[in-house]
Amino acid sequence: MAEPSTDPPFPATVPSARALLKERDYLLFWTSRWTGAFAAQIQSVAMGWQMYAIARATHSVKESSFLVGMIGLAGFIPVFLLTLPAGETADRYDRRRVLLVCFAGEIATVLTLAIATSTGHASVALLLAVGFLFGSARAFFNPANTALGPMLVPRELLPRSIAWNSLAWQTASIIGPAAGGLLVASSPAYAYFTTFALYGVAATCTFLIRKNAQPVVNPGSRWELVKEGLAYVWNQKIVFGAISLDLFAVLLGGATALLPVFARDVLHIGAQGFGLLRSGPAIGATVVALLLAANPIRSKAGLFMFAGVATFGAATCVFALSRNLALSVAALAVLGGADMLSVYIRGTLVQLVTPDAMRGRVAAVSSVFIGASNELGEFESGVVARFLGPIGAALFGGIGALIVTGAWAFLFPALRKADRLE
Repeated sequence: MAEPSTDPPFPATVPSARALLKERDYLLFWTSRWTGAFAAQIQSVAMGWQMYAIARATHSVKESSFLVGMIGLAGFIPVFLLTLPAGETADRYDRRRVLLVCFAGEIATVLTLAIATSTGHASVALLLAVGFLFGSARAFFNPANTALGPMLVPRELLPRSIAWNSLAWQTASIIGPAAGGLLVASSPAYAYFTTFALYGVAATCTFLIRKNAQPVVNPGSRWELVKEGLAYVWNQKIVFGAISLDLFAVLLGGATALLPVFARDVLHIGAQGFGLLRSGPAIGATVVALLLAANPIRSKAGLFMFAGVATFGAATCVFALSRNLALSVAALAVLGGADMLSVYIRGTLVQLVTPDAMRGRVAAVSSVFIGASNELGEFESGVVARFLGPIGAALFGGIGALIVTGAWAFLFPALRKADRLE
């Protein structure tokens, strides 16, 4: 199959962001997307900190680091197993209703943790079980959420809405850990109850969406539709290159999964210092998000994406070697800003080249890659830390991310040459 064109599929003049303010359902969707991502990140941070705190009572630093990584594995397993049917579900059923069912599952998991923590019944086994259930809900949530957004705006607003969708998810997903770090400094229970309220807001906004969210279903059996989605991702080299770059770079460079270990046993700064570390990526991501909102990337998008991933890897190495709190926070800020840049470009490129009838399945495959880079990346960091220690694991990941960047720039020239995001 021929390489996809990198020319803009839409007119060069795109309506301003103000036009989106007239789209009631899109505003509800955007609020739900931001709030839901914010809640999910707070929950993830609280579970990681609580797991490490419980494990350290009876285990060594390396063994406790491994158990923190196990939460990532518990969340990734259902994403891996359920993603293909989840993508087909998002392309067959009303996407709004699918999201509401997923929100109900997420609310149930965080409420369980809130009650167990408040009553003193939280345990390693419970955290792993909740991680698995949470991953199951997210497996269906991500494809439906990604595919619903483009249905809520006119075609001429699609490029602008994709950009703001990406900014909403990314800012919330990086600011969320900072807020989670501050909340767990007081009590993990506070973090869980806050997450419960945020999920409630997100579900309410989704419920109030009025536009039709039922996709046009392509003919064929479910297995044929799944195969069609996989073939599309494989043949569209920009799509495959973008999501696989994120997979391997973040899979190796997942230093943020080890922040509880660095805060307690490397930098010796405790729970409040942990909150400061968690705020580092948020600072960088917020600055870059504001810059992108004011000055969207007009050209050389592929090169900017590779530069972002390379900077991510270099900043991870600096963080691994730092013994100073200010330098560590600065390195994490650069890491967060670089991650925001690369993921913003990736998300926009993928959605622009994907037709609506396939968005659920393509988003599902992308979710596997993103889930692997995040949840499985946490597991990888825990395993490597078990043998190399937390410092060695973070340094190993940063160097690995740099190597992956160079390799993908060579293997995917179409991605490297991608130009405009319109």
